[in-house]
Amino acid sequence: MEIKLNNHFLDVKETYLFSDIAKRVKKFQEENPDREIIRMGIGDVTLPLPASVTSAMENAVKEMASKETFHGYPPEYGYDFLRDAIAAHYKEIGAPAITSNVIYVSDGAKSDLGNLPDILGDNPVIIPDPVYPVYVDSNLMNGRKVSFVAGNKENDFLPLPPADTNIEPSVIYICSPNNPTGAVYSYEGLTAWVNFAIKTGSLIIFDAAYEAFITEDKPHTIYEIPGADTCAIEISSFSKFAGFTGVRCGWTVVPDGLEAGGIKLSKFWARRQATKFNGVSYVTQKGAAASLSGQGLEDCKANIAYYKRNAAALAEVFTQKGIYFTGGVNSPYIWLKCPDNMGGWEFFDSILNRFGIVGTPGEGFGENGAGYFRLTAFGSYENTLKACEFFKTL
Repeated sequence: MEIKLNNHFLDVKETYLFSDIAKRVKKFQEENPDREIIRMGIGDVTLPLPASVTSAMENAVKEMASKETFHGYPPEYGYDFLRDAIAAHYKEIGAPAITSNVIYVSDGAKSDLGNLPDILGDNPVIIPDPVYPVYVDSNLMNGRKVSFVAGNKENDFLPLPPADTNIEPSVIYICSPNNPTGAVYSYEGLTAWVNFAIKTGSLIIFDAAYEAFITEDKPHTIYEIPGADTCAIEISSFSKFAGFTGVRCGWTVVPDGLEAGGIKLSKFWARRQATKFNGVSYVTQKGAAASLSGQGLEDCKANIAYYKRNAAALAEVFTQKGIYFTGGVNSPYIWLKCPDNMGGWEFFDSILNRFGIVGTPGEGFGENGAGYFRLTAFGSYENTLKACEFFKTL
């Protein structure tokens, strides 16, 4: 063929971090078929969906079996009953100004994070490092120029904005609680980023997928910060909160106050979704709505508490060992400094071969991840305790 391709895809690493991990684990299993594997790598939930949520989905399936209650194509922006439930959630966490009309339901946070560059022009992009790979890759695929602000031990992996505000308006990505580091911005830290965005005419894309894990007095949403509704899009998900990693549902908030060149960003996002997205199934949205109220909410909180107990057990071990880490309190992730000055991949091989434990090398999350390692608390409590006993021998 003689067609032209989008050669910006060549700017992205040929292999995906978790694909590399899967290959190494597969090789280990083939060579050690009798060894137990404790998986603490990919941030995938392991508890089943609560019965209260699946019951709502079962009832929705029954509705689909009747002519009178059948539902065809869903609205590309989401059913009103779910948008209203999400708006009520924002009211509960301190952002009552977020109303249902600015909420767009989707098939997950990762999709929206990858699709938002569709509506944005050729802006510089600022991303904290270490970072969730989709922020970087989706922009490289679109030919954007990406620069990084360093997260490190000195700032507890919570970098603040550059001191120089005489910069070109940019698109800024922030994740709090952070994936991979588990660090969470304070009100002061997040306010600094909002003020920076306002002063420079920039847009913040705020990833709040792990908001449900916040225990301490930290912002659950960027819209708790004054002025954020004029400079920030927020993305969140039912994946970790309600266990929807295998069901797929999330949402994006695009406030009416976001405007550039006399055009509301919500106009472009709504048009993008109407053109390229056919909506989330009625059955899925019924389950999502059930997770936000009544028994469903209580059941989802119980699952979150289960994972947080795992994280606390890991955090206790590394605290006792004097190993530096972030996360483990307001997050399902532990981000630890590899012992003995090991690199992340060296530590990966070490604990896989010694203990059968799978984690994620920090190098996969950027330059500042070198020498660090991410563990997740999404496994069983029993396996987490086994891992803790192994880690005590480091």
